[in-house]
Amino acid sequence: MASRKRSRHKKKSQHVSDNAARTPLSTVVEVRHSSVHGRGVYAAQFIPKGARIIEYTGKRMSWKEVPNDRDDPHTFIFGLDNGQVINPEIDGNEARWINHSCDPNCEAVGEDGGIFIYALRRIRPGEELFYDYALQLDEPITKKLENEHRCHCGASTCRGTMLEVKKRKRARKRQGRARPPVAPRHV
Repeated sequence: MASRKRSRHKKKSQHVSDNAARTPLSTVVEVRHSSVHGRGVYAAQFIPKGARIIEYTGKRMSWKEVPNDRDDPHTFIFGLDNGQVINPEIDGNEARWINHSCDPNCEAVGEDGGIFIYALRRIRPGEELFYDYALQLDEPITKKLENEHRCHCGASTCRGTMLEVKKRKRARKRQGRARPPVAPRHV
């Protein structure tokens, strides 16, 4: 699956039968102003860890049918395994307003032919929902693109970008892993 920015989330989660997943969406989440970016989605009630919160909905279409609106580079379109995409600008729901964070409390999971948002931890009423966009672009990453995808999440672990960051291979010694540095002791 992928977004307009080619966001690919391939993690699998198990379904959770709980009140949050069975309650109508309007009572589980609400959209309101976010200090992170414009609108945001907030928990309207307690959401347990592992709960399926909401489906990311919108019109299903081919990549070719997706309008290329250069004035709105931040419309995120998820691609599905069947080659179609979900365009939330047409018939989308509250999930389209979930913001990015480098320290997310949710994740987007592709399953059952759709995209679903799951809680990574317990979420209190009034808390904003976030998932890590980890955007993948189909073009070389330039300074301009890095600037367009700058992160404003404010997390202590913020990596400064909504783009996927490739993990670097750790340096290893010949005999095995390098030992972590040891902090000096005060005696």
